[in-house]
Parts: sequence; structure tokens; C-alpha cells
Amino acid sequence: MRPTGALHLGHYHGALKNWVRLQDSHDCFFFVADWHALTTQRPSGETLTRHVYEMATDWLAAGIDPERCTLFLQSRMPEHAELFTLLAMCTPSSWLARMPSYKDQVAADPELATYGFLGYPLLQAADILMYRPAGVPVGEDQAAHVEVTREVARRFNRLYAETAPVFVEPQALLTETARVPGLDGQKMSKSLDNAIAMRDEPEVVATKIRTMPTDPQRVRRSDAGDPARCPVWPLHQIYSDATTLAACETGCKTAGIGCLDCKQPLIEAIQKEQAPWRERAAALDPQQVKWTLEVGTERARAVARKTLREVRVAMGLVA
Repeated sequence: MRPTGALHLGHYHGALKNWVRLQDSHDCFFFVADWHALTTQRPSGETLTRHVYEMATDWLAAGIDPERCTLFLQSRMPEHAELFTLLAMCTPSSWLARMPSYKDQVAADPELATYGFLGYPLLQAADILMYRPAGVPVGEDQAAHVEVTREVARRFNRLYAETAPVFVEPQALLTETARVPGLDGQKMSKSLDNAIAMRDEPEVVATKIRTMPTDPQRVRRSDAGDPARCPVWPLHQIYSDATTLAACETGCKTAGIGCLDCKQPLIEAIQKEQAPWRERAAALDPQQVKWTLEVGTERARAVARKTLREVRVAMGLVA
């Protein structure tokens, strides 16, 4: 995950919730992708460092347990850069140029037409293949990158290791909630200023939800509404149980309840989910967060070095 500072509910339901579950059944590697952050942003060193540790704190607050998985910092792993370079020797540049995300974003901002941004999917492939995983937890918008990774692994094995493949072809492990709506009904995003942060204070959450727009055709309290037209409803579908959903839907369509009445159980459900996150984060010492990443980086390096040795041997390089 790229470090962009404190995380929001979209990050949790789109990724972290899945990570927390996977760490109980798999040997998981989760890393802060700070090199990737530089492909589309130009943050100051101080800002990027702050974002790294804010995000790592949110991971731990969400329930990621460094005793059950490996957490590390991408930029502390030169092994990733080396594998990226070696894979670049056998990966057609056309595979990277055809990525829709590259073409669309460069069209919108020509300043992004850098080698680093073009090579983003290949660096991502190196990040993944280094640990030879069976699966990669991603949202639907990242599934294409996993497919590129599979192609890179397949081509490397065919060219250098056909009799004894070095890499496996990982599967995409899609998250259950692909899209979490923001306060305006669009996808939740900090750049759109429509997000609820994972560790927002209860009163901040209440204010944000209460000021959300609702069914535009429900002008007066006595007007009947339709949840399908309301930006609040998709959040209810994530957070509310069947009984609450039924009561809110009936109340809206019959004008039996007002919009603030409908929003209150949603506010309470979000606040309840956030309470343990804030509690865990408050108990963390900043130095403890840094140490967690340091220890995890050493664990990851032991695996990465073993993979690199096999790659070098397969390519005829001095191991």
C-alpha cells in the first residue's frame, strides 16, 4: 500500500479487513510502498516519512499483528530494486505502455511520463514475485497488475528456468467490498475530500455523516424518499444489519423517519467499529512502530536474498 498518510474507511474495507483475515491462514507479507509513492507524487522527505508511519500505525490499529505476519518498508529493501532490474531485461516495454492506468494518467498529466511511472507495474511484479506467493490481496482496480505479474513470471520461467521454474504465477485475492462510497456518493478518497478517516474522533464522524447529502427529491420531512437515490444508503449497506436496513428503507419510503433519524444508526455503527482502532493506536509508541518495520524488514530480507540467489543462478549471473 502506498503511504499517503492516515487511512480512511475505504482503505479498511477495501484492503485492511482482508489482510487481517488472511494473516490467520497464510504467511503474509505486507509492505509500505514508498518507492511507488514517488511515481505519481513529489512529497517532501519530511511529509513522506510522516505518511509512512501514520499508515503503519493505522495497520496496527486495524489489527495487523507483526507476530503473525511480516511488515516492512519497501525502500529499505534494495533487493526489490535488483529484481526489478533483472526482470526488466526480459519484459517487453509494450506490456507496460499498454496499461490503461499509465495511458490515462499521463494523458491527464504529462509530467507523469517518467521511466519510474512507466515501470510501476514491473516494480510491483518484483515486489510480489520476490516472495513467490500463491495469492495477492487486491481490489478489482489492481487485478490487471496481478495479471501482468503472472505474465512476467511466465516469461521469466520460459526464458531462464523452464525445467525448474523460479516463480509461481500468483492469483488475485479480491476483497469483498470493492468500492466504499465517500460523503458525496463518489468513491471514498482523500483527494476528493470526501473521506472518513479510520481514527476520526466520534464527534467528527457524527458531523460528517449528518452533513451528508441525501435523496435530492426528498425536500421536506413529510416527503417520501427512495434509498436508491441517497448517497447515505450504500454506507448503510456496509455497516447496518438487516433489521436496521429494513427499518430505514421503510421509514424513508413512507416518510416515517427523517434523514437525521436514518443517519444516526450509521453514525453509531461507524463509531463502534472505530473505537478499538483508536484504542490500539493510542497505546502505540512511535518508536515501537518504527521498530516493528525494522524487524519486519530483516525478516523480509532473508526471504528476498534466497529468491535473488535463484534468479541469478537461472540467468547465469554469479550468485
